[in-house]
Amino acid sequence: MAGAPEHVEPNRAAWNAGADEYQRKHGRFLRGDAWGTWQIPETELGLLGAVAGKDVLELGCGAARFSIALAARGARCVGLDYSERQLEHARSLGADFPLVLAAAESVPLPDASFDIVFSDHGALSWGDPACVLPEAARLLRSRGLLVFNVTSPFARMCLDQKAGRQVEQLLRPYFGLRRIDEGDGAATFNLGYGEWIRLLHANGLEVEDLVEPQPPEDGTTTYGIPVDWARRWPAECIWVCRKP
Repeated sequence: MAGAPEHVEPNRAAWNAGADEYQRKHGRFLRGDAWGTWQIPETELGLLGAVAGKDVLELGCGAARFSIALAARGARCVGLDYSERQLEHARSLGADFPLVLAAAESVPLPDASFDIVFSDHGALSWGDPACVLPEAARLLRSRGLLVFNVTSPFARMCLDQKAGRQVEQLLRPYFGLRRIDEGDGAATFNLGYGEWIRLLHANGLEVEDLVEPQPPEDGTTTYGIPVDWARRWPAECIWVCRKP
């Protein structure tokens, strides 16, 4: 990770230390080719399109369940993460495609290598988007697709840190969300809608859609977001972008 931004090493250390507990807590809930906090199936949302025969990169793959499911549908997958322990979990779950140990801010892969780059609460949350998006754009082929899921500003602004859940009150300013201190030098990133659009356009990416998944009434999650809250305000934003 030499030369990586200063948040990378603390984030990597945090994920290595917490990977086993994360998999214990969430592993049975995470189904594979499904998106986010509510695990809404890709077959329902249809954001990646037909993946058979395509080169696909998952940025911040963790245990790579999503990529494993896409590989079973015929995709030629590569998973990237900076946590050695998370990649060990990926191997234990059956990932038999290349797994790259690296930060998404500096990917050791050639230009125009992929038809699809995607991330589900991965590198566009735990990596600085100002550095990760140029890499994603570089790695995509012409007409390539970038799809990424991140926490919505609403979920950040309404998070009651003490209670550990979202409430019906704005507790954090919208402006200034960009970098959120997670302690011990670790950080997550959360942009406003306009900032995302400007940054995507600056890197030559066209926004095709913004999906804000609403969970079903009987939706469940292991991530602590109240379902009644998430049915009224978007907890997540899935950006669908294209490289011209």
